[in-house]
Amino acid sequence: MAAMDSNTTPQQAREDRAIYRAMRLLEGRLRSPGDQFRSPYAVRQFLTLRLAQEEREVFSALWLDAQHRLIAADDLFFGTLTQTSVYPREVVKRCLQLNAAAVIFAHNHPSGITTPSASDMILTDVLKQALSLVDVRVLDHFIVAGATALSMLEDGALMEERPTTKPETKPRRGRRPHKAVQTEAATA
Repeated sequence: MAAMDSNTTPQQAREDRAIYRAMRLLEGRLRSPGDQFRSPYAVRQFLTLRLAQEEREVFSALWLDAQHRLIAADDLFFGTLTQTSVYPREVVKRCLQLNAAAVIFAHNHPSGITTPSASDMILTDVLKQALSLVDVRVLDHFIVAGATALSMLEDGALMEERPTTKPETKPRRGRRPHKAVQTEAATA
């Protein structure tokens, strides 16, 4: 919960406390057995409350167990107004620490536009590939912009599992893996 500073009015402080309590209630529902977390609506509500007010890009992960119950909700990377560097190695590392079976990614676009950028789609694909190596499914990637959130799965921007290709017999010279992938807020 945000600490009260000299610019925060008593009304804003009360609202912040109410939002914090609502997030805790939603998080509790998402952790309980049942179908609550399988609902994109519940996820959308939780993520909108969590990321809507951020002034810079924040990349988050909702780590799930095998029954798709919430294990943890982490803000993994913080960026600028228009982009965030996301490190797949760190994402995989945190996933293994939590023993997660699945994940839902989310980040916000402070610009107010939910349209996924090309960088968002590339990042999601890179993370899906990295996590598939440790048998973890990426269920969705949400983009939060103000009071709205777009599900890349529902929007068709999140590709289903791709057929595997034949591995290269020899590594190509000069080819290096990406250390970080940028996510960018859509500016259109």
